[in-house]
Amino acid sequence: MKNKYHVAGMTCATCQAHVTRAVSSIPGVQSVQVNLLTHSMVVDFDATKTNDQRIIHEVIETGYGAEVADPTTKDSFKKQKLALSQRMRQRLVGSLLFLIPLLYLAMGFMVGLPVPELFNNVPIFAITQLILVIPIMILNQHYFTSGVKRLIKLSPNMDSLIAIGTLSAFIYGIYATIMIVYGYFYDEMIMHHYHHQIYFEVAGAILTFVTIGKYIEENSKHQTLGALEKLLDLTPDIALRKIDGGEEEVPLHLIQVNDLVLVKPGMLIPLDGVIVEGQTTVNQASITGESLPVEKGIGDRVIGATQNLMGAFVMRVEKVGQDTTLAQIIKLVEEASNSKAPLAQLADQISSVFVPIVIALSLIAFVVWFFLEGDFSFALRIAVAILVISCPCALGLATPVAVMVGTGKGAELGILIKSGEAFEKLTSIDTIILDKTGTITQGKPYVTHIVSQSMDEATLLTCVASLEHVSEHPLAYAIVSEAKQRQLSLLPVSNFKYTPGQGVSGTIGKDAYSIGNQGTLSGSLLIAYERFISEAKTVLKVFKNNEAVGVIAIEDPIKPTSALAVASFRQLGKKVVLLTGDHEKTARQVARQVNIDHVHAQVLPQDKDRIVQEYQSKGEKVLMVGDGVNDAPALMRADVGMAIGAGTDIALESADIILMKSDIFDVVNAIRLAKKVVNNIRLNLFWAFFYNVVAIPVAAGLFYYTFDGLLLDPMIAALAMAFSSITVVLNALRLKTFRVKLK
Repeated sequence: MKNKYHVAGMTCATCQAHVTRAVSSIPGVQSVQVNLLTHSMVVDFDATKTNDQRIIHEVIETGYGAEVADPTTKDSFKKQKLALSQRMRQRLVGSLLFLIPLLYLAMGFMVGLPVPELFNNVPIFAITQLILVIPIMILNQHYFTSGVKRLIKLSPNMDSLIAIGTLSAFIYGIYATIMIVYGYFYDEMIMHHYHHQIYFEVAGAILTFVTIGKYIEENSKHQTLGALEKLLDLTPDIALRKIDGGEEEVPLHLIQVNDLVLVKPGMLIPLDGVIVEGQTTVNQASITGESLPVEKGIGDRVIGATQNLMGAFVMRVEKVGQDTTLAQIIKLVEEASNSKAPLAQLADQISSVFVPIVIALSLIAFVVWFFLEGDFSFALRIAVAILVISCPCALGLATPVAVMVGTGKGAELGILIKSGEAFEKLTSIDTIILDKTGTITQGKPYVTHIVSQSMDEATLLTCVASLEHVSEHPLAYAIVSEAKQRQLSLLPVSNFKYTPGQGVSGTIGKDAYSIGNQGTLSGSLLIAYERFISEAKTVLKVFKNNEAVGVIAIEDPIKPTSALAVASFRQLGKKVVLLTGDHEKTARQVARQVNIDHVHAQVLPQDKDRIVQEYQSKGEKVLMVGDGVNDAPALMRADVGMAIGAGTDIALESADIILMKSDIFDVVNAIRLAKKVVNNIRLNLFWAFFYNVVAIPVAAGLFYYTFDGLLLDPMIAALAMAFSSITVVLNALRLKTFRVKLK
């Protein structure tokens, strides 16, 4: 069982690691995916061994909040986003209102700003700063409640670093204020000694600057969720349900499967279904990315959230709620953002121990500098700077923001990528294996010739169509369509049997029929068979009571973009392989037309899986592209499986990536997008690591003696820490500029 949860209180990669580790330890939990970007968690678990309550309890025990996520709706999504933004804005505005006069007062004398005479009185100067910093501490109390709680749990996080740093400065500031008041009355030397050691402005600035960074970060992160929000906005609120004598407006959630719904011109199609009355033109760009409208008539399926352009029609609803195509796309985008690319594993490992190491470094630096300089105030500033500069926010955001923007951009283009891992694997592909029917060809075959022997053509077609009408194979569809066009009546069939890769058989009346690619032909049937094969047609052999009675030639046109896609694969340095169950001659003729050198023909489903393994055994990374039931094992076996969107449900389920437009050229675009995303992740991780590698030694004062007193002020450290997270998010947002390659 797989369930999704909202997790509250996560602020950095360390939090993410704590939650993952805690939930993974529960018996029965098979996998855990925690997303810092969306504050969500997806858990795959055995419902006989654990349950939602146990999982939530474990998260709460770890120090965070958790609840089962409600079904995604655009209202709840926007409400959650708006509430978070408002809270952050209130904290930021309030903090700035008190920080500006605090900084003016604390630093005005040093930079020559006019300061009222009143504050020449040192106790008033100190106490006023205390009064100004307390509201900032209260407004940002979240850092203390969360950080201290994490310390008590012995699993400190980013909030713990901020809490220790600011509380240290605040408490020392209170001590300095007490000493100033004491010195004012009893010893002016003491008062003047502590006059410039009031660190209230440091505490206030750290909290405010971190909040500024978080506010910008959250708004930037919401831009990364823009694609998901756009998808949610596609859903109409109401539908026109057909009733006796007319129609009624009904909220979408009340529509049920098999309800009849009227869709007028210009309306969004509310749900997935099939047209039962009327014909129209539909703009499917929002879901499939197709630039041109598609003609639809009776019997054609329509997809929810696409737009009806021309005529009115009545549809029978087939999918509602979380079963619709749009809901599945949203689910895929969310799951992909929850998943991790292998590149992120190093960051996770470091994040799990990073904060305790930073706290230890801070304490060591404090002791060392207090010993070297004998100045408590000086040592404290260095310790606070280390704590603040080291917050691992950037590490935690480096991967999920890039994956979220990448999957969202892919969804806009009709390329659904199920995981961050698929992005990374796609960049290392050596070999691309393409199925023929529905992948290189259009998957909409039609009958071109029927040659019969010992029975007339109409009877032969009637019997073959009667057997094939229960099959979902594209060739069966071609035969049944031909029979319908000729207005032939189908016959009852018994003992039906389908053998994958070979054909179908059954009994009509007293006669046993078999149709497929097996069996021996002779005479005129063999001549016709050879001729059709040489013309790159698919040919079915028909046997009645084990005697050959005819052949049926079927043509499946090659997609206009197939040859161009293969040429692009070659430019990318990929080996291209054609894999099909069709006849050798037909396969090679198709391969010549699209310029593929490597061909495997007449293969059974298990052979496809075996051939993928053979290429992998040579050390090659394999991308398999297919659309049928026969392709499912190979799609799962390949390093990356890519399903054509018009394919079968099992093929779509088996694949890592789905091409909604059924356009093979989108394989090229998917590879290019994957490279962009992986490069973006690498750059994010580089800057996150580089930032800490450079900043921590400076904050620790390692260059203090070498470079004439070089130190990092805690306030500058807070700004730099906030800037690092913002930089990572903004870098990921560059992926929004990705454009598909023109054919």
